[in-house]
Amino acid sequence: MKIVVLLGGNTSEREVSLRTGAGVARALGTLGHDVALLDTGTGKFLKDADHALALGTGGPAPLHGGLPAQQGEQGLDIYVRSIPRSADLVFIALHGGPGENGTLQALLDLAGIPYTGSGVLASALAMDKVMSKRIFKAEGIPTPEWVERWAPEDPAAPWTPDLTAEEVARLGGYPLIVKPNEEGSSVGITVVESPAALRPAMDEARRYGRLVLVEAFIDGRELTVGVIDQRALPVVEIIPQEGWYDYEHKYTSGASRYEVPADLPPEMAEKLFALSLHACRALRTSGVARVDFRLGSDGVPHCLEVNTVPGLTELSLVPKAAAAAGMRYEDLIRAIVESAPVRAAR
Repeated sequence: MKIVVLLGGNTSEREVSLRTGAGVARALGTLGHDVALLDTGTGKFLKDADHALALGTGGPAPLHGGLPAQQGEQGLDIYVRSIPRSADLVFIALHGGPGENGTLQALLDLAGIPYTGSGVLASALAMDKVMSKRIFKAEGIPTPEWVERWAPEDPAAPWTPDLTAEEVARLGGYPLIVKPNEEGSSVGITVVESPAALRPAMDEARRYGRLVLVEAFIDGRELTVGVIDQRALPVVEIIPQEGWYDYEHKYTSGASRYEVPADLPPEMAEKLFALSLHACRALRTSGVARVDFRLGSDGVPHCLEVNTVPGLTELSLVPKAAAAAGMRYEDLIRAIVESAPVRAAR
């Protein structure tokens, strides 16, 4: 097939996206597909996977062809129109922003171009952490208690997002988790240990969007379950060498260790599988997804979120889970491609 990999973008997760897209492009080439790479952050077609990696880890790599660089969602329609009409599929390797929140998916739907992963509704719901948590709660899927705070539209306007004593008590007291509503890769997240640290954490999260989420801290184990076409992969446990699983621990080799499959009683693993599939069905995901949990000391797994465009880098969790299930990286990419819809005859 002729497959266009969309990668890069201009979100806070650009570097991770470039690494994901490079790995995907290499695997697709190995599988015999005709591959093109389009960086939606610059509007340029990349020559190969090596150039994508160079953009994410060093100076600019040589580029050829391309379109005028665009900023934000308004430029995506230009990129979609630039996709060759002979392309059979778009492989979405964009993390965060319009590439993951349903905007790109809507444009591809309007253009009649098949793509990997979830559709518009699931992408929008999963990206919105508060809406996801409301659905989890309605569906009986345990999720940490939370409080929402909206910042003014004007970044310079006064903002007093303090919590009441009743809200802090409802969240179980300190520490608390403060995070942006629509970011991934732990960007903008702070573990708040005391009331004095709350306001700086809220201001940090506000940098990434108006809606800030304050969540109960679940003291326990960090677990995740990859899902491909409604099939759960082995549970992965993430164990940071120190601190918590922030951006640095996610994408720095050796900063965390992983147990795959996680050392869990069989009944707990089965419970996590069931909750993962339930969460994906509730949000209407398709293709590949990843469901993140905190397993509390009380033995209750709390669903944090569902990621509809999970990372596929050499350090990413879904490839680790797939390997534990006996799948090579190329097998994983093949499964993602095969889960995508087929383009109607032109």
